Amino acid sequence: MAIVLQALPCLARAPLRPLLPGRPMVRLASGMALAEQAQHLFESTVGAVLPGPMLHRALSLDPGSGLLKVRDRSFQLRQNLYLVGFGKAVLGMAAAAEELLGQHLVQGVISVPKGIRAAMERAGKQEMLLKPHSRVQVFEGAEDNLPDRDALRAALAIRQLAEGLTADDLLLVLISGGGSALLPAPIPPVTLEEKQTLTKLLAARGANIQELNTIRKALSQLKGGGLAQAAYPAQVVSLILSDVVGDPVEVIASGPTVASVHNVQDCLHILNHYGLRAALPRSVKTVLARADSDPHGPHTCGHVLNVIIGSNTLALAEAQRQAEALGYRAVVLSAAIQGDVKSVAQFYGLLAQVAGAQLTLPGTRASMEEDEQLRELAAELQLPDLQLKEALETVAGARGPVCLLAGGEPTVQLQGSGKGGRNQELALRVGAELGQRPLGSVDVLFLSGGTDGQDGPTEAAGAWVVPELASQAATEGLDVATFLSHNDSHTFFRCFRGGAHLLHTGLTGTNVMDVHFLFLRLR
Repeated sequence: MAIVLQALPCLARAPLRPLLPGRPMVRLASGMALAEQAQHLFESTVGAVLPGPMLHRALSLDPGSGLLKVRDRSFQLRQNLYLVGFGKAVLGMAAAAEELLGQHLVQGVISVPKGIRAAMERAGKQEMLLKPHSRVQVFEGAEDNLPDRDALRAALAIRQLAEGLTADDLLLVLISGGGSALLPAPIPPVTLEEKQTLTKLLAARGANIQELNTIRKALSQLKGGGLAQAAYPAQVVSLILSDVVGDPVEVIASGPTVASVHNVQDCLHILNHYGLRAALPRSVKTVLARADSDPHGPHTCGHVLNVIIGSNTLALAEAQRQAEALGYRAVVLSAAIQGDVKSVAQFYGLLAQVAGAQLTLPGTRASMEEDEQLRELAAELQLPDLQLKEALETVAGARGPVCLLAGGEPTVQLQGSGKGGRNQELALRVGAELGQRPLGSVDVLFLSGGTDGQDGPTEAAGAWVVPELASQAATEGLDVATFLSHNDSHTFFRCFRGGAHLLHTGLTGTNVMDVHFLFLRLR
């Protein structure tokens, strides 16, 4: 209760501000403030993975012959094209698809986040909106990225369209991050509320996206290849904007067009691991038992073409180009950052200390202990594509400011009832880490932002921090450790300096997980 009482006065007096207040900041040679450059880099990164350009790179149509080319495959269109979609980026994807495909499109149904059309209109993003007489029906739902009755209605409409197709038809499926919450269709007798409660319990105990999706697929009519099965014998082409580490198509939006490789025993193992098997509702036990005895076995999806059209890797490549244009030596650390947010924050804190030492005195290294700690922590996080050695070599050879880039999706184990998201939680934890480490004469800034523009159930995309965060917050009566103990990062950042450290983009219309930027510059 104490933290609520502490937070409320500051919320009353502190309206949300833009990312960059007009106060003095550390400035680079270019004249742009360090935080201003961080915001510019984040916006450029998101711009590289907007749905329209990516879809146009993946699809081409010969208007004369009606031949649709998807990468190296061709499909003949003759009033036989249908479209379904679900995800945070799907409104823009559908608008681009309908513009390209024109009269060839017979009908479509998409499920998109609640309020996204109004948000795109307010932002003036007309390219993200369907035309007034569109053949695509739009359902909005999954408020705060949680499955709800509106999303369920959308899922059932999508299933109905798919089940009505024939062998002469082609179904274009548009999939992006957030698609799982927007396509809830539990297998009876499981209810939406029961499935949602189980998912929340798993997430609160630290289950990763792969584990969550294994359970979701087992209890869903459409996930785990269910949509592809419903559309059979029609041909199915899925265009996928990845929001999952490593871009596994069977995991993105819980793989509605990919046959599931998991079985009931995998589900039971996950439920046992998180201590939830004994508390399962009878309906869930019924569905799992039924699947275990299904004589037909898992679905096959030989009639499906799945194509990844955008990913975190693409976003980071653009971030690297933009950072270099701003005068940084930039290197991509990893596009697969995952694991507990506390460990990830410690990793970034250690990385700033070790890299800062090399930047201060080229050719030298941080203490053996810190260097070894960094490498051990990196090994514990098990990041398959981590370029740590290359990054530190880049820092050692740098003659100016450095920007280390990464992306992924850490997990937060909930301990309190505060408000936040994994990006704000990570930023706040990194800020605390930086404040406890000797960084010498190096200016450091860390930013963590969700490319979809919505970090958890908040209106912020993420936040940025500097090493002085904790000490500056203390002068405002804000204790970082207390807010972290309640998982209340959003309340902290709204209070701290009137919300100046929050990233506010609004819904971006895309989603390729999160990006993390670590800026280092000699004073």
